[in-house]
Amino acid sequence: MKKISTRFALLMAAAAVVPLLAYGAVSIISLRGGAREAVIQGNLNVARRAAEQIELYVSSSIRMLQAVAAELQRTGLVAWQQERILKNYALKFPEFTELTLTGENGDTVVTSRIGRSTVTVPGADSLEKNGVLMSRFTLDDEALPTTILAIPVEDADQRRWLVARVSLEELWRMVDRIRVGQRGYALVVTRDGQLIAHGEPESKSLVARREEIAAHPLIAPAGTDASSSRAMPTPDSLEYSDWAVDRIGGKRHGTILGVRAQVPFFDWTVVVEQPISEAYAIPQRLQQQLVVAIALALFVMLSIGYFWGRSFIDPILRLTRGTRALAEGHLDERVAVDSKDELGQLGTAFNNMADKLVELQEDVRKKERQAMFGRVSIGLVHDLSTPIQNIGNVCKMITMLFDDLEYRETFKRTVDRELVLIKRMLEDLRNVAKPVPLEKFPLDLNRVLAEVAESMLGSAQSSGLTLETALCFGPLYIEGDRYALNRVYGNLLKNAFQATAPQGKVSVHTTRQDDHAVVEVRDTGSGIPPERLATIFDDFVTTKKRGLGLGLAISKKIVEQLGGTITVASEVGRGTTFTMRFALTQARPEQLAVS
Repeated sequence: MKKISTRFALLMAAAAVVPLLAYGAVSIISLRGGAREAVIQGNLNVARRAAEQIELYVSSSIRMLQAVAAELQRTGLVAWQQERILKNYALKFPEFTELTLTGENGDTVVTSRIGRSTVTVPGADSLEKNGVLMSRFTLDDEALPTTILAIPVEDADQRRWLVARVSLEELWRMVDRIRVGQRGYALVVTRDGQLIAHGEPESKSLVARREEIAAHPLIAPAGTDASSSRAMPTPDSLEYSDWAVDRIGGKRHGTILGVRAQVPFFDWTVVVEQPISEAYAIPQRLQQQLVVAIALALFVMLSIGYFWGRSFIDPILRLTRGTRALAEGHLDERVAVDSKDELGQLGTAFNNMADKLVELQEDVRKKERQAMFGRVSIGLVHDLSTPIQNIGNVCKMITMLFDDLEYRETFKRTVDRELVLIKRMLEDLRNVAKPVPLEKFPLDLNRVLAEVAESMLGSAQSSGLTLETALCFGPLYIEGDRYALNRVYGNLLKNAFQATAPQGKVSVHTTRQDDHAVVEVRDTGSGIPPERLATIFDDFVTTKKRGLGLGLAISKKIVEQLGGTITVASEVGRGTTFTMRFALTQARPEQLAVS
């Protein structure tokens, strides 16, 4: 009897131990790998958000300097007027500690300073982006970071430079505010290895000493590929020793987890560093607790397996089922464990983990809704920019052609038409939650195209392009929505203008093929690579450096709503052609039918 009891006890203990060991091993391995990836991804998100904020901060100063240059360019202002403009901007925007307009030979024309100018056009070691020169970073008299920006100003008789000394104090504050845990911090490095900001107080002296940190593990290339003898790319995350201690002394933090993110426009690098002991502290504690719980459970089951064998197996099976359900996405799954031993604690920890996952999922949903709201806002800005730009263009032209009665009529028609478009867009805002279907009426496709081409003529001329229209003889009546078609043609023409270099040509053609109207928008631009054509109409896909790629996706949806089709053909270096086909209708506009 004793042997049978012992054998049964061992059998029951083994039946509980094997699933528990398997569950524990899978949990530890998953926890170790998942926690490491989660920590790295979280730190990467911090670095990427910091990179976006830094790019936005410095880019705003560049855009403001471009705005100043635009006010000075070919305006015919005299020196005192130019000086007043510079001083007004220097007073209004504290980031500009000095604004100076220089001649081609570097002599000062006007300056916002009281006294002699202290800035010059950056030399050959400067960074050049889109015509803007940026010098290496230095510290001013108050030990704050500063840089010099220069932008060319075209005048009637010569080329001048608008030079600004820009204080980057806010950049330091921005980096100082970045914290990961208690000891995680950030630093910013330029493309040539110059350290310009460091969030750790002990390491700020590296900035003051203008240290070059090109040898930083996340800045220097990872090595050379022996098979191809090419430099291997630097990884986005690394674990390395505290490299800064050897330069400045101080307390050594041991092994560091570092992640990096690029500031694309300036080719800077944002590095977020956190000691390994802090970064993996919680997962290590959880792993130790899990190991202890498993060890205690094994000891209990081997001791009293015969008496509590069945009650011991059931909680493990419930934990296993709960884990599987959780892995399949059933976040409402909970484990009912009545025991007060370690398995009960493990079940409670599992339920707490499931509760946390529900909270995290809800937080992710909130962030997704916020992101979607941002995308919708950007889409609205995308749609509103074209009519506003058209109104701005005709307003610029009316100042020069006010005495031209014919152009005044054109001006009135364009402004009225574009204001109707804007009003329609604002009305759409009221129906975001419940979209309104398109209203189809018989309309002349040729007339709609002619009006859009007329309104976009100013944009084409300002871009140095030729806009041609070749409309087939006679009207082309289709069932459509004038506002929706204006959006489609506006998007296509705007994209063509942006893709075509000055002196290029954009043309609009209409033809009648059987019972269909065919519209072609052609340009002589750079073209679209073949591998991008398959996804060109997808949401958030774009071939441009900026923008979310909503224009073509919106255009395709509108065309399909109107019962038409849109296709694209392109050849790199030669241009792109968008072709739309609409079914012709025998119906006529109401006014035409009455007459």
